[in-house]
Amino acid sequence: MTTTAPYGSWDSPITAEMLTTRAIGLSQVEHDAGITYWIESRPLEGGRSVIVSRTAGGEIRDVTPPGMDARSRANEYGGGAYGVSGGVIVSCDFVDQRVYRLDGAEPVAITPEPRIPAGDRYADFAFHGDGVIAVRERHHENREPTNSLVAFPIDGSAAPRVIVSGHDFFASPRVSPDGARLAWLAWDHPNMPWDGTELWVGALDAGGSVSEPERVAGGVDESIFQPEWSPGGELHFVSDRTGWWNLYRVRDSEDGDIYPAEAEFGLPQWVFGMRRYRFDADGRIICVYSRGGHEGLATLDHGTLTTLEIDRDTIGSSLAIGRNEVFLIAGSHSEPMGVVRVDLVTGKSETILSSQSIEVEPGLLSKPDAIEFPTGDGGTAHAFYYPPTHSGFSGPDDELPPLLVFSHGGPTSAAAAALSLTHQFWTSRGFALVDVNYRGSTGYGRAYREALNGNWGVVDTEDCIAAARYLAAGGHVDGERMAIRGGSAGGYTTLCALTFHDAFAAGASYFGVGDLIGLAETTHKFESRYLDSMIGPYPETEDLYRLRSPLNHADELSCPVLLLQGLDDKVVPPSQAEDMAAALEANGVPYAYVAFEGEGHGFRKAANIEAAAEAELSFYGQVFEFTPAGDITPVEIHNEDAL
Repeated sequence: MTTTAPYGSWDSPITAEMLTTRAIGLSQVEHDAGITYWIESRPLEGGRSVIVSRTAGGEIRDVTPPGMDARSRANEYGGGAYGVSGGVIVSCDFVDQRVYRLDGAEPVAITPEPRIPAGDRYADFAFHGDGVIAVRERHHENREPTNSLVAFPIDGSAAPRVIVSGHDFFASPRVSPDGARLAWLAWDHPNMPWDGTELWVGALDAGGSVSEPERVAGGVDESIFQPEWSPGGELHFVSDRTGWWNLYRVRDSEDGDIYPAEAEFGLPQWVFGMRRYRFDADGRIICVYSRGGHEGLATLDHGTLTTLEIDRDTIGSSLAIGRNEVFLIAGSHSEPMGVVRVDLVTGKSETILSSQSIEVEPGLLSKPDAIEFPTGDGGTAHAFYYPPTHSGFSGPDDELPPLLVFSHGGPTSAAAAALSLTHQFWTSRGFALVDVNYRGSTGYGRAYREALNGNWGVVDTEDCIAAARYLAAGGHVDGERMAIRGGSAGGYTTLCALTFHDAFAAGASYFGVGDLIGLAETTHKFESRYLDSMIGPYPETEDLYRLRSPLNHADELSCPVLLLQGLDDKVVPPSQAEDMAAALEANGVPYAYVAFEGEGHGFRKAANIEAAAEAELSFYGQVFEFTPAGDITPVEIHNEDAL
């Protein structure tokens, strides 16, 4: 028997506390000497990242000792925080960014204390003889950091020395099987790695020095992703030269396209350590591909792609190969992301560790529907629609559910359909939800991704509005009670939608951008020229930056806004949210501003994640006039008389 209650007010067992006590983040899976490794991000430990190992017999233990946080700050977004080879494990620590060896009784620092605290940042480790090769980002006073590839001995007996330099950015150092060659990626301002990168190869001597460097692929208009050596010593890579990230191998005369397809075998390199394909012992490629918003695991052998049926269609950014087995992080609409083992002989898969320690009742699960809808330019955009779902509740016959539009970050990221407690937190309370892959998202080819170039804040906003109106026109949602929310770049899209359009009745910006000029002048090196392609060169197009900045047009914003911000954010500094809050206060617009001490770009601490979710629920309850179930602390809305 179901209870009839207003949408949004349904009592759900998926609480804000469960988002942290029952869930962890998973990344960077590796396999070495019969042992599988991965990183867990644990909200209950302040967001600490922990390297975890699992033996073939199933014994799981923490490799990272208590108090150590295995997280790199290189390029601010990090990734590639550890490496393992022959049982030797190295990892950087978040606090001081030094590299430590972890295979002994206690961590041993093998890089020196930098002159500037945490000023030498390492990532993307490769092993060579008795040494390590890594990307290093060195910070300086009053000038831009310098990036390079460095080599240093595994015992820490000598300081790192630069072996490759001369470009603004480096990634993916890969040593050939015979140890005689090194491949790497490089790119320069104003490009981001998904715009244009170069693949280089050089001779590598026993001491780790590189000579005779040669560019073998890539350029300013071609994105190269993940160089990798086959067991036989052939260099492979992913390129989007045809408009899709496809696999290639380096030949003496020309590059050979291994499997041409309108599918993506690569990803935008927001973080280090991404590996979407590997070789098994026989030289067969085990790879992940994306097509139409869904991902698959496949073998690629002599030009034949064979998909492995693993009942999971969302796959993480890395995979690892064991003996006749592959390890990856994957999920589906009914399975949360987890560390998954796939037997390459039988094809059977098993979850080694789930990111969630709770099984959601089937009656509470909202199943996503992949939808396509028309865009303003006559094209098509994509999204996942989640209807409100709760076996114990239904909405009134004369009421349609409110809609939450999720605008993902990046903006060159993508929404996925894996089971998410965050999504189910909302749908099990009676919200409809649409997760939009607006033009600019990854997974639909380079042309779709580049549709955002010069149009950030325009086409992404248009597509989020189009998705909402498409659902309202179809009778799925209440067109008068639609809200948009997003974080980082998604927060900017949210603020643009609320400021320059009137489609939404409310919105929530998580560490979103309100002032593009402020972002251009204060953000970190990795993204310091990102806006050249997304908006235009700065300061040459300063007028356009002002025109596209919601902060400069706050007087046009009239619907309620929730602002959530980490006070230690180095990507989108707190001033962005503070200035927007001041403008809303001055204009008498209803708003709430919630700031979190000790949080950077993306909330990692359990108490803050829970508080943010409850604040957002309380906010929508006050705006849409429903009472949330449970003991929810009301968020304070300023200028509430204007609601």
